[in-house]
Amino acid sequence: MTGKKILFVSSELVPYLPENEVSLMSYEAPRMVNSNGGQIRIFMPRYGNINERRHQLHEVIRLSGMNLVINDMDMPLIIKVASIPRERIQVYFIDNEEYFKRKATFTDENGDLYPDNDERAIFFAKGVVETVKKLNWSPDIIHVHGWMASLLPIYLKHYYADEPLFADSKIVTSVYGRGFEGQLDDKLQNKIAFDGIPVEAISLLNKPTYNNLLKVAVDFSDAIILAAEDLPEELVKHIKSLDKPVLPYVSLQEFEEAYANFYNTQVLTKAI
Repeated sequence: MTGKKILFVSSELVPYLPENEVSLMSYEAPRMVNSNGGQIRIFMPRYGNINERRHQLHEVIRLSGMNLVINDMDMPLIIKVASIPRERIQVYFIDNEEYFKRKATFTDENGDLYPDNDERAIFFAKGVVETVKKLNWSPDIIHVHGWMASLLPIYLKHYYADEPLFADSKIVTSVYGRGFEGQLDDKLQNKIAFDGIPVEAISLLNKPTYNNLLKVAVDFSDAIILAAEDLPEELVKHIKSLDKPVLPYVSLQEFEEAYANFYNTQVLTKAI
């Protein structure tokens, strides 16, 4: 992995959020690349339940201050950073008071999905790309973890298709069993189409369930990692129908060699 640049984009990450299959692997995979001589950048949303003082988050003024258009509304983008001290790994946080200043990640106190989770996902995808453009950092691999990050592949392949910084970037999506019940706002398809993305490319999102979000993510990825033992059969069947490199599930204890080998032999060598 020496010298390779890998952008990790995740819904959740330890130590900033509780440990689960997504947040733990979103930490372990960058740590592995970092320790093997690769260059990394990590992005996640700045949810309101992340303790800024304890984790020493601070705003990066030179990266903040842009407005992103979400469904015909201007939404200010704020970028914060923090470091995971023992690994010397820096994390970039995508923030916006309207979308992320609330005391939970995906659901309210009653356990109901936030009604604007769809717009939060669009904002997160655009915010990551616009920030990486400001950093002028061209990744060899973009590795997506968690459903809040799942719109990134479609935006990169369509909305940012002509962006030279990502011309040679390969997209990997990890598919987890940890999703959500029900569905996101039924106008999600229209909100994405507002950005000029063809409706036929996102036809599955007329019913924005977890499975359909991930189907769209893998459809526009270059390679796929099965990151959980127990995945919805519907998703597994869809992935099997695609002609793309797939890494079967490997345990946390064995993942380092498997992921590094997959990056090197299946992803980086794949023609776009």
